[in-house]
Amino acid sequence: MNKNIINDNNYTVSRVPTTMRFPFISVTLVYMGMLTALDQFMLGAVLGHSMTLSHAFLSIFFGSLIFGFVTIGLGFAGMREGLSSSLLARWCGFGRLGSVFVGMVIAVSLLGWFGVQNAVFAQGLNYALNDRLGFGWSAALSGTALTVLVTFGFKALKFSAKLAVPLFSIVIGYISVMTLTGHNITHLINAVPIGEPITISAGITIVVGGCIVASLITPDLSRYCQNRKHVFWMVIASIVVGEFIVNGLAILIARVLNTSDVVAIMAQTAGGIGLLTVIFSTLRINDINLYSSSLGIANALEGMTGKKWRYTWITLAMGLLGTTLSIMGILDQFVDFLTVLGVLFPPIVGVMLVDYYILRTNRALLDATRREGKLPDTLSTPLIGWPAIVSSILGSAVGLALDWGVPSFNSLLVASIFYWILASLSAFHQR
Repeated sequence: MNKNIINDNNYTVSRVPTTMRFPFISVTLVYMGMLTALDQFMLGAVLGHSMTLSHAFLSIFFGSLIFGFVTIGLGFAGMREGLSSSLLARWCGFGRLGSVFVGMVIAVSLLGWFGVQNAVFAQGLNYALNDRLGFGWSAALSGTALTVLVTFGFKALKFSAKLAVPLFSIVIGYISVMTLTGHNITHLINAVPIGEPITISAGITIVVGGCIVASLITPDLSRYCQNRKHVFWMVIASIVVGEFIVNGLAILIARVLNTSDVVAIMAQTAGGIGLLTVIFSTLRINDINLYSSSLGIANALEGMTGKKWRYTWITLAMGLLGTTLSIMGILDQFVDFLTVLGVLFPPIVGVMLVDYYILRTNRALLDATRREGKLPDTLSTPLIGWPAIVSSILGSAVGLALDWGVPSFNSLLVASIFYWILASLSAFHQR
């Protein structure tokens, strides 16, 4: 059932009919996979290495609160309309060409994630080879190999993907038991972190940055949900497992071992199986990162030029760029990368929520066509929503520039309010 959800290509540019919705457990298991991956373990290890235990869990709590609020709202919209994120953006303020902007932002962020995950893969490969290749050559080799696999043999990755999830779960459970057994919990709570300190506001932002891409693409899966209750519990279950369990275990393990290096954690506690888990997990994540990023760029190029570009060449180009990011040391900038994502995506989500639930700019149009099971025609579809784009950029700029408060929440709030004002003024002048 899960396979059908992921591989269904019949509704890429249309609504998912209510008769084609899936049971709760089928959609939830697929969605949960986005928040129970190696990158969440990496994030937890960073928090545990650089924050006190109470501050780390406060960061997870408030970050999850922001993520949950905006994600459930966007998920409800996707379920109601049966639309993917990129299509929903067309009628939630951004317009047909403006949704290309959203797609480009998603694609670029996934490219960054490809670079981060490939760097982890390269570290594991280099570690297994006793540093014979060096990190640079290991990153070049792993990135090139994965790019070729995704470009010419996407099916070849299915085997590793099927192994990755159960192997990751078993190894994390084993590492947790082996590492935490015999340690005094009180000592772990009171221990002073030895990493570079991270404030609570910064911690909240990197927690949001670690999962906000999943928030924006939630409609891609929630459109297969049968009702609002399914969407709500899908998101809540994913937060509990991904943020509190996976992140929480990583925080504790990082404090015991005094490191945020995931490869070192896996190798020290699980040996060769741990390194194999790193390799399989990064394969599983990066095939999706590269595939989705290439599709986003392909759609954006077609939207801007009116021409179809060959997927093969786009994938090769994106894989080369992602591999280059790995070699240049994007993993060393992991916290900065998450901080940027944490202020770049919330404004886009905020604009979409304000437009759909408060301003309801195109709700009448969506309601009328939903009853017919169709999309609004091209002539009635907004071309480009400048207020949405300007508000998103302004919100991101404020989030990056303003030191006060929580940057991810600041960017979300500023973009939402500014879009509400701009869109209202625009509608007033058109009367």
